Amino acid sequence: MIGHEIATAFERGWGTLQNGELLRAVEAAGFEAIITTDQNLRYQQKLQDRRLAILVLLTTDWRLIRQHTESVVVAVGGLAPGTYVELPFTPQERTSA
Repeated sequence: MIGHEIATAFERGWGTLQNGELLRAVEAAGFEAIITTDQNLRYQQKLQDRRLAILVLLTTDWRLIRQHTESVVVAVGGLAPGTYVELPFTPQERTSA
């Protein structure tokens, strides 16, 4: 994505970190946002004091997420520090040519 540094938790060596540890590591590294599919995050962590914007994708289905990459880009562009946003997805109908 233009204007964004993108890294996975695995690439950064954070693959074994759990919720609170991961959020602290992301903030300490200077990232402004995290994209996750963990829908329980807001119930498991105190998010009010975070500088980090959190975007939660409401599916783990990579095929469905790929159909909606533009929605993800728009959602990321609208994030502000400390916000929590859930992004739902619906299957797109395929048209035959």
